[in-house]
Amino acid sequence: MTLTGEHGPERESDDLIAAEYVLGVLSAAERQEASRRIESEPAFARLVDAWEARLSPLADAYAPAEPPQSVKAAIDRRLFASASPSSAPRAGMWASLGFWRGLAAAAVAGLAISLALPYLQPPAQPQVRLVASLAADSSNVKYLAVYDAAHHNVGLSHLSGERDQGKDFELWLIEGDKPPVSLGVIPVGTATTVSVTPSIQQQIEQGAVLAVSVEPPGGSPTGQPTGPVVATGDLKNI
Repeated sequence: MTLTGEHGPERESDDLIAAEYVLGVLSAAERQEASRRIESEPAFARLVDAWEARLSPLADAYAPAEPPQSVKAAIDRRLFASASPSSAPRAGMWASLGFWRGLAAAAVAGLAISLALPYLQPPAQPQVRLVASLAADSSNVKYLAVYDAAHHNVGLSHLSGERDQGKDFELWLIEGDKPPVSLGVIPVGTATTVSVTPSIQQQIEQGAVLAVSVEPPGGSPTGQPTGPVVATGDLKNI
């Protein structure tokens, strides 16, 4: 059996839409609609919150960074430019409402910069991340896959659909017309990580499709899919 022609349109669900909203891969119109639903539909808002918590470890690839001294100096100039160094100190400065407001503003600005800096500063090397929603019209099996070049792995989150007793799910990489390449049997569980070799990384980054097939225990005995393909999806840039 081959995987050609199996891809079909992906089945949309609120869970997938919430995940794609968090990952930032929705179109502008889809994101606007999702934002409206977050405001008006508590159940959908809870899905978004759950995906934010589930996917937040992706930020761990960015090392913490201290804001440069020039940033604080710029904040000080912005907040206190009107104060003259030569002017006599005002009585009761420590009781001044304006002083405390300025100090609070500086603290808030500094905190915001320190939190945002790891995301605003680009890493030393470009960090490639791709995402795919794996689904098929003929199946209720759904996975969300996130490829992380920095950690050389593909993270899988199981959304729905169970394997039959005595069967395993196996993950495949499809690049163009080349034979599918197995990325291994998918362990049972909500989330798992599959390590990939440098050659597989190159294939993924050149544009590929991920697919899930049903196989005997331990995976395909032939090195190619032998059972039905229950989920597929194209990898997209985050």
